Amino acid sequence: MTAIDEQLDAQLKANIEKSLAEIPHPSLAKGSTIYGSTKLFPDYQAEAGETYFTLVHGIAHESSVSFVAVLQATRALRKGFESAIYFYGPGSMNCIATRGFPTTGDAAFPGEQNINGALETFIAEGGTVYCCRFGLALHGLREEDLIAGVVPAHPLDVQDAVIHYARKGAIINSTYMV
Repeated sequence: MTAIDEQLDAQLKANIEKSLAEIPHPSLAKGSTIYGSTKLFPDYQAEAGETYFTLVHGIAHESSVSFVAVLQATRALRKGFESAIYFYGPGSMNCIATRGFPTTGDAAFPGEQNINGALETFIAEGGTVYCCRFGLALHGLREEDLIAGVVPAHPLDVQDAVIHYARKGAIINSTYMV
C-alpha cells in the first residue's frame, strides 16, 4: 500500500466517523411513541349475515398487497363476517404450500412463509379461500400443491364469484398488482 493509499484510507475513516457522529443513532429509544393512537371510526362488528369478499391479483413477496389483503380478510372474519378470498391470475401463486428454500416450508428470508401461515390461519378460523386453476396453470403450478383447504376454482368462476358475493351484499375488497 502506498503512502497515498494510506492517506486516502485515513481520510475515509475520518469521514465515516464524522458522518456517524453528525446525527445520534438511534434518535429515539426502542419503544418510543412517535405516532398517535386515536382510532377515528367505530370498531364495527358484522351484523347477522354480512359478508366480506376479497379478490387478490398480487404476487407473493412482490409487494405487501397480497399479505395485507389476507390480514384484512382475517380481521373481517374475526369481526363476525362470513369472509372469503379469491386468488386469481398471478395471485394464485400465493396459495402454494410448496414454497420454500432450500426445502418446502423453509424460509430462505424472514417472512417468506408469512402468506402461507396467514392463509392457514384464515382457513382454520373458518374463512374460505378460492384459487383459480388457470392462474395456477399460467405459472406452471400444480393443483396438488395448494395449501390444505384452498378450493380450486374454474377460471370462469372469478366473475360469477363477484356476482354471487355482490348479490349477498358483501363488502368487496379488490386488490390488484401489476
